Parts: sequence; C-alpha cells; structure tokens
Amino acid sequence: MSTAVDVPESSNVEKGKAVAADAAARPGGSKKGLAIMDFILRLGAIAAALGAAATMGTAEQTLPFVTQFFQFEASYDSFPTFTFFLISMAIVGGYLVLSLPFSIVTIIRPHALGARLLLLILDTFFLTLAASSASASAGIAYLAHNGNQDTNWFAICNQFGEFCLASSSAVVSAFVAVAAMFLMVVLSGVALRSH
Repeated sequence: MSTAVDVPESSNVEKGKAVAADAAARPGGSKKGLAIMDFILRLGAIAAALGAAATMGTAEQTLPFVTQFFQFEASYDSFPTFTFFLISMAIVGGYLVLSLPFSIVTIIRPHALGARLLLLILDTFFLTLAASSASASAGIAYLAHNGNQDTNWFAICNQFGEFCLASSSAVVSAFVAVAAMFLMVVLSGVALRSH
C-alpha cells in the first residue's frame, strides 16, 4: 500500500507562467508606452513652438505721440535677435509637424530602430536650435525690462509695456517647447538603450 500524496501544482506558479506568456505575446509594451508619450510631448512642443512664433510675430506697439519726423514703434523686427527667434521657432515647429509620421511609426512598430534613431538625431539638432534662440531672446527681453546702467541701455518696457509682455510670453512659450523636446530626446535615448 502506497502512502504517496499527489500535491497539485501551486496556482501562483500557474499565474506567473500566464503573465510571462502574456508579456511575450505583447511585444514592445514598454516601448509602445514610451512612443505614445513621445507623440504626446511632440504635440505639446508643436503648440508651444508655433505659439511662440505667432506671439513674437504679432508683438508690436506704437506709442500714441508722434513727432514731425518719426513715430516711436517697437516690433520684433526692430531686434535682430527676435527676428532670429521668430524664424527658428517657425522652423522648429515645422520640423515637429513633419516628424509626427515618424513618431506614429514608433507607436505602431515599437522595435523600429531606424525611425527612433532618426528622431533622436533630428530632435537633438532642433532642440539645440530652439534652446539657442530662446536663450538669446531671453537676454534681450531681460535688457528690455531692466536695461543696463553700465552701458547706458535704458529699459524700454516702461514705454512699450504691451510689446514687452508679448515678447516675454513668446520666450516663455519657447522654453516650454525646449523642455518638451528635451524630454523627447531622453525618451528616445531610453527606448534605444533597451534594444
């Protein structure tokens, strides 16, 4: 007579096997999540970059008093740095719009190495362009608000408050785009590292 007892396999082991099989059936789960986050950040960066360009492009103010020979006016094209800002943010916004199909490819095919690498390289380049134009314009906006006593540069925002508000808002929007693009570069790096 045998005293052996049959012990059924633990249900926890079976659940663990089922979870592992489910993860194997869904390839690229975390990479797909990173790609979706990249797409959302890309949409936010588009809005911020194009908003910054539009705000700077419409920043203009004319003082109500006029002399016989000229009128006091401030606009973005009065400052070469703001002109550079407008052009570069429009280029960055255009690039981000054109990069949306590649971002969608990384969602559909999370293991597509070529699309992810292309986005990483181009995002880094355009991040540099956006950061440089936003930083240069922030310096000009600071001088417009505060002036510089040592060089006899006077603050113009006391007279041109509306123009200064619009140009400062554009610079803040550009830094939002820069932050979103920085996160996009980090996400692309994380997705490529896990290959």
